[in-house]
Formats: sequence, C-alpha cells, structure tokens
Amino acid sequence: MEYRHLGNSGLQVSVMGLGTNNFGGRTDEETSVRVLFHALDLGVNFIDTANTYSKGESEEIIGRALGGRRHEMVLATKGGILWGPGPNESGASRKHIMDMVEASLRRLRTDYLDLYYIHKPDPNTPIEETLDTLDGLVHQGKIRYIGCSNYQAWQVCEAAHTSRSRHLSSFVCAQNEYNMINRTVERELVPFCGAYGVGLVPFYPLAAGFLTGKYRPGEPLPKGARYDDASKTRPAQATLARGLQQRFLNDRNFGMLAPMEEYASQAGHTMSELALAWIASNSAVSSVLVGASNTEQLDANVKGVEWRLSPEESAEINKILDDTLGLDI
Repeated sequence: MEYRHLGNSGLQVSVMGLGTNNFGGRTDEETSVRVLFHALDLGVNFIDTANTYSKGESEEIIGRALGGRRHEMVLATKGGILWGPGPNESGASRKHIMDMVEASLRRLRTDYLDLYYIHKPDPNTPIEETLDTLDGLVHQGKIRYIGCSNYQAWQVCEAAHTSRSRHLSSFVCAQNEYNMINRTVERELVPFCGAYGVGLVPFYPLAAGFLTGKYRPGEPLPKGARYDDASKTRPAQATLARGLQQRFLNDRNFGMLAPMEEYASQAGHTMSELALAWIASNSAVSSVLVGASNTEQLDANVKGVEWRLSPEESAEINKILDDTLGLDI
C-alpha cells in the first residue's frame, strides 16, 4: 500500500481510504467490522466516517471494534450537517462543533480524532468562529488535524487566509466529489490544492457504483444494488436511489462507459480499477475514499489504486472523457 502526506502536513495516509457511510445502514455490524479489519490488514490506515452516517451508528460500530488497533488508524469524522430540530443542532458554530466533537468521541470510544472535517459550509457562521473553535480543540488534544468537505475553492481559500492571518490551525485537506463523470473540482479546487498544499480527498470515485459497469442501458437494475429503489425499506434510501438513477443512468454517461471499458480491458484491468487509477494518478490527491460492502470489493479496489498510469495514459483517458462527455468542468 502506498502512503501519501495529507496535504502539506506530516501525516501520512494510505492512498486508498475506507469510507464507512454504509456501516450500520446497507452493511450490518458483523460485516462492517470484517471489512474494517480486512482494510487494516491490507495496509489501509485512513478510516473515514461522520456523525450523520446511519445517524451515528457508523461511528458506534467503529468505536466498538477499535480495541487494540486504534493506533493503526488515521481516524477521521465530520460534523456540521443537520443533527436535530433545535436551532443549534446544525452548522459550524462554536457550540455545535464542540457538542458534535464530544459526541463523536463518545461514540468512537476514543479520546482524540486524527482528523475532523466540517461537513459542509455554514453561511450563517463566520469562518473566524469556526476556525478559532477548531484551533482550540487542536490545542486541547481532542483533534490533531482539521479539514473541510463540500467547500468550493473560494471558501477553502478564505479559510486558508483566515488561518494564516490569525495564526490558527488550517485545513490540511478538502473532501469533495470527484470522478470521471463529475470533474467540477478540476476548474478551481484542484489548482488551489496544488498551490496551497491542501490535500484532495475525493469521495464517489466510482460515481456511486456507476463506474463499476454493473449498470447497463435497457437492463433491469441489479437487485439490492445502490440504485435499486424497489429494494430499499426506508423512504430516505429509496429517494436517494432514485436520485442516483436520475443523475447517472443516462445516454451521455453510458456513451463514455463503453470506450472506457474497452480501454481498461485492453490494459488487463476492470472498469473500476481504471476509474480508481485515474483518480489516484492525480498529484493533488492524498487519498481516494472507497466504500465496500464485503472484503472482496476491498481487494478489487486495492488493485485499482496500485495501478499507476503514465502521463501519456492519463492524457489518453482524458481525451476519451473530453470526446464523450465534453470538458464539462
């Protein structure tokens, strides 16, 4: 397993990180723990969760499983998304951040977090208040590094300048969606990360499963798959599945998939491996977050991040993307 610095920090993380959004939801506790330990055995040290994943159950499963292997993990969680009905149960205010950090520490059964993200921008709280609060938690030893998620480039830049001018801890990484279909971050965020030493941590690198090639035009959805709304027992899950269908299952995306699958096959790899290799070959990327519902998926994903594309290969793939999808960034 390759390890990279998380942005310009001294912290080293595995090039593949384990996303645990499915823990306690689509994946039961026994399977989740098996996946977690298999990831550690493969050399994956970057474990990503959030307080809202399965309404805290993801953190609780990880906390119950940690045991004597806590030291092997770079454990990251997030806070800031709506948690409850109260006026102070969302956002990045001092009160909400401190409440959420304490709650996450309890669920994870640990006394420190290696990395804490603000899950999304809060337009109602000054960035100075957010960063000052996070800096205080760093000095208390409850958080070691801080990051942001779903921020636009100008918002990460504003935070960077605020940290520098006020001598506060700064965001070392930015977690945003990035995949062959959604290349929006290439417009401003990727160049910013390179210039300012902020590590990019992409989520949805397989476009929520579309880039695995399991979905085919005109064919029924695989039963129980992420996009299969008919198999979902919770209304929120069914709504999410329908949203993924509308977003990814269209002629434009399928038009890109065919030549990409051919390219991967000629190189002796799967479509999933190509999608992950393409992301991991970007020098701005510190770690690629990949979820897994079983250990077999983990093994397959590792093959992808271990495949190193040459500059010529990356350019050829980008040309296919430009020709089929257009440079829609």
